[in-house]
Amino acid sequence: MASSSPATGPAPEPARGPAGGQDRVPAGRRLTAENRERQIVEGAIAFFAEVGLDGHTRALAARLGITQPLLFRYFPTKAALIERIYEEVYLKRWDPGWEATVREAALPCLERFRRFEIDYQRRIDDYAWLRIFVSAGLKGFDLPSRYLGMVRARIFAPLLEAMRAESGLPSPAAQPLAPDEFELLFGIHGALVYVGLRSRVYGIDGTADRDAVRAAMLDAALPGLLATHRRVVAAAALPGRTAAR
Repeated sequence: MASSSPATGPAPEPARGPAGGQDRVPAGRRLTAENRERQIVEGAIAFFAEVGLDGHTRALAARLGITQPLLFRYFPTKAALIERIYEEVYLKRWDPGWEATVREAALPCLERFRRFEIDYQRRIDDYAWLRIFVSAGLKGFDLPSRYLGMVRARIFAPLLEAMRAESGLPSPAAQPLAPDEFELLFGIHGALVYVGLRSRVYGIDGTADRDAVRAAMLDAALPGLLATHRRVVAAAALPGRTAAR
């Protein structure tokens, strides 16, 4: 749930708050509602990337130099703030061009996959993106499952359909896409993500050129992908195998 727009959201902050000074803002720090909201969002992204999504809003407010009641004027709950972070860090970085790439009929399927991964991995190789994503999964937030659901539906499903057509295999209408087909792509995808995780999350940086490392990994993985995919599809068609989830 995103916060209200400045036109309908909190009014510009007054010089003094209610009795007791709960919302008093230090001299020189009074901001318009729009700028204060931006300060909170950017500060929250940096804060949760550092400490994890179990960080407390009271500590966030202290880091921002504002009171917790003022924070809650803009984001009434921590869940609302995390939803805004999801929009800012993940949804706004999603490139619709990726979806066009994996559907580009003039390109072989493996080249579509390569182009998507090279650009995607470069886009998400970011301190906040990777650290918040890992923390969300560990702390039980649904952010990773929602985001990976988009990758599955918008990228991997059309790519797998094209891979079947290129290999002369049954269409998904005749034989539904199987979980193991998705796992095949997610396995390669996850290995590429790990290149960024080593640096951004684990603090282990083995290379100065992560793009080159990922390109080499794709060179190693892609030549056997279509043959492996054909075996996975054939196995999924055997009696007793589970259809796509």
